[in-house]
Amino acid sequence: MSRIKNLLAENEGRIYVYLKDNSVANQFMIDAESEGFTFSDGKKPTERKPSDIMAVNRNNTINYVGTVGHIAYQSTDKIGEEPLIKIDYSEVLKQSK
Repeated sequence: MSRIKNLLAENEGRIYVYLKDNSVANQFMIDAESEGFTFSDGKKPTERKPSDIMAVNRNNTINYVGTVGHIAYQSTDKIGEEPLIKIDYSEVLKQSK
């Protein structure tokens, strides 16, 4: 099952994934790794700790969004000219059961 790659296929724009608790965050990192995602330096997702918001990129990488990304998540619907797509990963998990 390609939960994260489906998010990329179904949405145009910059994708930020909200991870509401440790269980959801850990599952996201496991799913990302199993779907071939890495951090930009090649590290596997499960080799790092997740944050509460992670970005998913079209080049099969994920990254932390940092302070500015957290502010953007709360206050805007665009990053530059791209729409900001906000996904609650706990909802993705519920839908895929």
